[in-house]
Order: sequence, then C-alpha cells, then structure tokens
Amino acid sequence: MNTSSPSAPRGIRMHPADNVAIVVNDGGLKPGAALTDGPVLVEAVPQGHKVALVDLPAGTAVRRYNVVIGHTAVDIPAGGWVNEQRLVMPAARSLEGLPASNPPAQLTPLTGHTFQGFRNADGSVGTRNLLAITTTVQCVAGVLDFAVERIRSELLPLYPNVDGVVGLEHTYGCGVAIDAPDAVIPIRTLRNISTNPNFGGEVMVLSLGCEKLQPERLLPPGSIPISDQRDSELDVVTLQDEAHVGFMSMIDSILRQARVHLERLNRRQRTTCPASDLVVGVQCGGSDAFSGVTANPAVGFATDLLVRAGATVMFSEVTEVRDGIDLLTTRAASPEVADAMVREMAWYDAYLNKGLVDRSANTTPGNKKGGLSNIVEKAMGSIVKSGTGPIHGVIAPGEKVKQKGLIFAATPASDFICGTLQLAAGMNLHVFTTGRGTPYGLAECPVVKVATRDDLARRWHDLMDVNAGRIASGEATIEDVGTELFQLLLAVASGKKTWAEHWKLHNALVLFNPAPVT
Repeated sequence: MNTSSPSAPRGIRMHPADNVAIVVNDGGLKPGAALTDGPVLVEAVPQGHKVALVDLPAGTAVRRYNVVIGHTAVDIPAGGWVNEQRLVMPAARSLEGLPASNPPAQLTPLTGHTFQGFRNADGSVGTRNLLAITTTVQCVAGVLDFAVERIRSELLPLYPNVDGVVGLEHTYGCGVAIDAPDAVIPIRTLRNISTNPNFGGEVMVLSLGCEKLQPERLLPPGSIPISDQRDSELDVVTLQDEAHVGFMSMIDSILRQARVHLERLNRRQRTTCPASDLVVGVQCGGSDAFSGVTANPAVGFATDLLVRAGATVMFSEVTEVRDGIDLLTTRAASPEVADAMVREMAWYDAYLNKGLVDRSANTTPGNKKGGLSNIVEKAMGSIVKSGTGPIHGVIAPGEKVKQKGLIFAATPASDFICGTLQLAAGMNLHVFTTGRGTPYGLAECPVVKVATRDDLARRWHDLMDVNAGRIASGEATIEDVGTELFQLLLAVASGKKTWAEHWKLHNALVLFNPAPVT
C-alpha cells in the first residue's frame, strides 16, 4: 500500500490478512489523509503507528504479520489509531503442544566469499587483533582503567599491528553466592569472553587477591587454548602481591606483562579466510514498528547469505522471540533442537516469574512511541532477523558456540547483556538494528548498526552504518539492503571501521547473573 510520491499518505500492511497497517510518513498523518487502497484517517496517527483498515469492534482480533497481536478494548473505526491503550495483549503461547520439527530445506550453498582475518591457533578467526585484560573482580577496575590508558598511549604505538587494548571490566567476583547453581552463568560468560577470537589466544588476568572468583576458578587448566608461542601458565597480576609497594608498582607490573602479549599479537598478520569463519551476532535495540519492516528483514536476508556461505549466525533475546516459539520449533533442524529451545524458554519464564513479572515488562517507552503496542508485535518483527533457514543449534547463556549455521543463543533482551553473552559465544562481528536510535558499540568486537527509518539515518548520519529506511520509502528492496549489509560485513571483518569504532563508542560489558548476591 505504497505510492511513488514521498509526500503522499503511505501505509504498509505486512500480510494480506492483516487488518491494520503502519503509517510510513515522517511526522505521521493528520485526520482526513487517505491511504491508497485504504481508509481515510479519522484521527491523527503518528509515524510507525497502526491504523485500522476496517472497522474493529471491541473484542476484535487485531492482526499484523498475520498474527494476532491483541484484541481491541474499544470500538475502533476504519481509519482509527490502534495503539497500546486500545489493545488487550494475548496470553503467552503455551510451551506444550508446539508444532514438531519440520524444518525448511537447507539453504543453497554460497561459495567464493572471503575476508581478511587473523587466524588463531585453535582454528578460530579474529576480525580484530586486540589485547584483552580480564578481571576477576570489580575492585580492580580503577587500576585497570589507569593501566589501559598508559598501554594505549605509551605501548600501542610500538606495536602497529595491534588494533587496541580492552579491559574486560565487570561487576562480578565478590559479595556473590558463587556456589549457587546459577552462578555458573556469569563465570562461564567471563571465561569464554576471555578467549574470544578477537583476542588472539592471549589471556592476561588482573586480580585483587582476596576475591571469591579466584583466577584458577575463572580459568581452570584446559580452558585456555594454547599456542606454540607460550606455555600453559596462567598469566595473572595480583594487586595484593606483597611485591607491590605503591600504586605505580602495580601499574608497572601490568605494563610489563602487557608487553609480553603485545609482542606476540604484533607478529600476527591478516590472511585470506573464507566467510565460513565468521561468527555473527544479530540483535536489535531501540526498536520501533519499522524494525520488523525494514532493518530486521534486511538482516534476515543477510543472515541467509552468511549461513549459505558456511558462517555461524546467532539470534537471541528470549523475550523478543518467545511469542513466536511455535514458528521456531517448526524450523528446528531436529527434535532435539526444538526441545532445547523450549527448555530455554521455560527456564526464562521461571526466571521472570521469580521477579513477579512476565514478558510484557520488555517493551520500553521508546518502543511504544515508535509504534510497537506490545511484546507480541515486537517479537514478530524481531524473529525475522533469523532469516528463513533451519535452526541448527541452541546454546544456553554464557556457553560457547561449537557449530556452524543458524544458532539460537538464549540471552536476555537487554542490549548490553545480550552483546556480552554473544561475545562469550565467540562472536567476532556484530549487527545491531535500531529504530528509535542508540549509539551502541562494543570495544571487543566491531558493531555494524542498521537504521530502520530514513529520518534516523539522516539525523544520525555519522552513527548509522546502513540505512534500511530506503525499503519503506521504496528506494530499495529488502534484498538490496540485505546484500549491501552482507558485503559491508565482509569489509568490516577485513578491517574497515564502523562508525562506533570511528568515534570509540563502547558500552560496558554486563554479565547476566541470576544467582543471589550476599
């Protein structure tokens, strides 16, 4: 339901069975605006919000994506505004009696695509060559920040093949019930982040000395891939070591050990690697109603291209796919994969229940202002990032992915926690879609940001890497933008900087800790 004129009233209906469409025009539409092949608006409807295409008496099922996203709480005439206050959200889909695994055919292989990456001794590949310093407790964060600035200004210029230094600072390690059953999640998360492919197998740890999460517990024997360049000894600087007399003694120790790792990292060179060596995490933040129309479908098309090329792609955010669990179990490559997805959804349902909330707590004021009435509607637009192929595997929070193909990585929907867990899974490249706008970035991994709307891409022209809003305006197709994104990902994996890297915009790591704090 589009017209060629950008100023003409425009709406998008996602499926012929839908009884609502979203308003495309910047600034929304006023009463009296007539949609092509649609009703005349009886009231103002903001951009991205839903307009009733037919009369919707109270109790009518409202369909978008050919899915019931709610029932009308009041009578809404054709041309009326369908919003959160006028909808009753449906109950969550039961995890019982879900469709059995009936996956689509495997996607046609795609060959010949490569990038320039850093090959690691364990076979993984980095898209960046970074020195990472792991911490065992928040107490050392201030000292680490000071040391990192010294390393960045004094040492990095001596090692031109090293892209940067990152401190893996977090809020865990002391005052926690470290033997609680769920404490395994933050511990394995930090352990697996420490061996992310972008760190070249070099593991350096900064410890206080008295914390509960001792270095040997964080990184037990066998947890660090060993290269031919070093032995298996865990490299730890302990601030409470009696050899340290004064603050600068601590800093000198950190810099002295950093030099050892920088020497080895500096000898690494980019080499030609197949696209199958990419491990890509996809997620969305600051979503709006266009997320499921433009950016996420384009990411889904790129996801299919990556999987066809043999890469690993992770989609995540449990609460943002929970309402489509029946769509996911059908796509599972095996009954075991379907069972694993249900298990992760059930675990998260129970986790939310402990906090006396449910999935409806997910949607933010920005989501609603951008036209998303509830989590059901949001989930339908979020799932499309996963493309169209079979789902090959499932990993729990903090686990490392060990197979190729399309993977469901169970994570909370929080941008920072999701990104942290995808890093732990082995992500070496990140895709982040946004409609409301967020300057999200990670120091540990390049983040390619995709705008859902022309207006956002125009205003944030030096923060967004791809403008998917061209799909809504009719300037490009989903296939056009998805192919552009795929090609950009190969370029970024080869060293091209994203806007977040250009401005050095980096969000903190946030460990998911469902265990008690003492």
